[in-house]
Amino acid sequence: MKTLFEPFMMGGHMLRNRIAMAPMTRARNPDGVPNALNALYYSQRAAAGLLITEGTPISDTAEGFLSIPGLYRADQVAGWRKVTDAVHDAGSVIFTQLWHVGRVSHVSNQPGGVAPVSSTARIARNSQAWGLTENGTPGAVDVSKPRALSTDEVRGVIADFAQAAANAVAAGFDGVELHGANGYLIEQFLNPTVNDRTDAYRGDTLEGRTRFVLEAIDAVIARIGAEKTAIRLSPYGGLFDMQPYPEIEDTYLFLADAFSKRGLAYVHLMDQKSRGSVAIPPDFFGRFRARYNGVLILAGGMTRDRAERLIDEGLIDIAAFGEPFIANPDLVERLENNWPLAPADRALHYGGGAHGYTDYPTHSEESIVA
Repeated sequence: MKTLFEPFMMGGHMLRNRIAMAPMTRARNPDGVPNALNALYYSQRAAAGLLITEGTPISDTAEGFLSIPGLYRADQVAGWRKVTDAVHDAGSVIFTQLWHVGRVSHVSNQPGGVAPVSSTARIARNSQAWGLTENGTPGAVDVSKPRALSTDEVRGVIADFAQAAANAVAAGFDGVELHGANGYLIEQFLNPTVNDRTDAYRGDTLEGRTRFVLEAIDAVIARIGAEKTAIRLSPYGGLFDMQPYPEIEDTYLFLADAFSKRGLAYVHLMDQKSRGSVAIPPDFFGRFRARYNGVLILAGGMTRDRAERLIDEGLIDIAAFGEPFIANPDLVERLENNWPLAPADRALHYGGGAHGYTDYPTHSEESIVA
C-alpha cells in the first residue's frame, strides 16, 4: 500500500513524502516584499515534501488583496530568496503560485485607482476583494467593475506570467504554479458564462476559451522549462461568480490532454466543496487521471484517510493540505502519529505580524506546556 509518508519522485526532485502545503494568502507584507518572517513561516512547515507559496501577483495590476508579496520587482525577488534559502536548508522543495486575480479586485488594489482587468467587462456578482474601505482601513470590499483586456493586452499579461516565472527562478524557487483556479483571471477566460469575448480568446469555443491558459503555460515553459511549470485548476468550482456550464468536463479533459503533451511538473486540482461550492464529482478524477499522465495533486478538505485512499487507488500522487498547516507547523508529524490537530484562529489568518503566523506551537511544545 502506498502511503503519504513515503518519498516520491516529482520530476527531478525526490520529495521526502507525498504531502504538499497548499497555497494560502496570509497578508503579512504591507510593502509587498517577502522578509525574514515569511522565511521562518515556510521553513517551519518544510517537513512537507512540497511547499507551494501564497499567490504571488505577477504585476501591480494583478493584485486583489492588500499586503501580499509579489514577484515583479527586484526587491521582491531578493525577498523571496530569503524564503527559498530557508526552505532548501530545511530539506524541502518550494514552488510559488503565480497569481492574477482579474476582476476579483477593487480600485484600491489597482495602481492609480484604475479599473481591474478581466476577460470581460461584467462585474463578479456577490464577490468581495480585500482592499481599502470607505474610511481608508483594510477590509472586505465589493469588487469593482472590470475592464475587458484588449487582444494585445491579453498577450501582455501572458508576457507578465513568463517574466514572473523567470523572476521566481532567479529567487531560487524550484518551479512555479500558475493559478488557474478559484475564479481568478485564467478561469475567467475558461468559463464561457464569464468570457463574452469575440476575438481569438472567445469563450464560446473550446479552442478560444483555453487559448489564454495554454499560451500562458507555453510562454512560461519557454522561459523556465516544463519541469518547473505547473498549474492549479478548480473544475466545477463556483467561487467569485463562476457559474456551471455544460462543457465543464470536456474543457478540463481537453486541458488534461494538453498538459500531458507538455510534460508539466504537476497539475494541482482544487475541490471547492470545503469552500461551500460544488464538489468535483468522484468519477471525474478517474477520467482526468486517464487523460493526464503526469503528477497529480489534490487539495480541498483533505484528511489522512482520504489522501491515502486516493493515493493507493492511483487517482492522485500527492495530497495538499491548506488550513491545517496554519496552526500545525508540524502537520506532517501529527498526521503520521495520528496526533490531534490544533485549531487555527481565523481572526488571525490575514494581516498582522508573528502572532497567528509563526507562533503556533508544535505538538511537542504543547506537551511541554501541558
